[in-house]
Amino acid sequence: MTSAASNVKGTASRAANSKPLEYLARGGFVGYGIIHLIFAWIALQVAFQGSKQESDQSGALQTLAGNSVGKTLLVIIAVGMIAMAIWQAFEAAIGESGPQDNSAKAERVLNVARALLYLYLGWIAIKVLQGSNASMGDNSQSKTSTMMDSTGGRWLIGFVGLVVIGVGVGMAIYGYKEKFTKHLNTGQMPAGSRRTIVRLGKSGYLAKGTAYAIAGVLVVVAAVNYDPEKARGLDAALKTLAGYSWGTWLLALIALGIACFGVYCFAQAKYRKV
Repeated sequence: MTSAASNVKGTASRAANSKPLEYLARGGFVGYGIIHLIFAWIALQVAFQGSKQESDQSGALQTLAGNSVGKTLLVIIAVGMIAMAIWQAFEAAIGESGPQDNSAKAERVLNVARALLYLYLGWIAIKVLQGSNASMGDNSQSKTSTMMDSTGGRWLIGFVGLVVIGVGVGMAIYGYKEKFTKHLNTGQMPAGSRRTIVRLGKSGYLAKGTAYAIAGVLVVVAAVNYDPEKARGLDAALKTLAGYSWGTWLLALIALGIACFGVYCFAQAKYRKV
């Protein structure tokens, strides 16, 4: 490693370990948990009441904008998401100490992906506060419709759908194998709650992985059938499930899993390695 690279890494390491950033990131996990709890509630409404509300993270943020307390929470969530994005960006820059094997490199890629996700959610929260239409589903559908004007665009959309399926399957495996526990200070957890926290995380990752895999399948279908309305991400996935009698109960299970993930985020606020 060159001297310049070493200095950059050292600066990033000091910034990542700063207490203010740690507190903001931990607060971000609380906000992330609130988003998922509201997301789960919306999914249940879609399942049993046929709600037309945006059934994804942007829908959860829009729900908060309905009153002054919710808007205050939106401000806190926006700050927390941006702090989490910065923290994950630093984590990606620093990496693990020692030789960088494939596992360490994969973790750095995941850190970049998480940083982009948190930054995107922070941006949506800001847009919602400004009163703008910040629909993740509308944005996805609009971009897909534009790209479908060319054959190459449809192939690209199909490829993106396959990637999303892979992300969903990977997320489910990540949860099933409980790989997320390596990021937790499990030794600090009370013995009576440790297993419960792990089960919450496991259920949450399995539910989110299933939802993302279904969303990916719909994106591929959209590319094949030239149907941009199917490419609305999680919103299309959950509402498609609600259209089937068996899908209603699967959607209810996914909603329960997403709620579990929301509660798990509250545990991360205290026990996540930051």
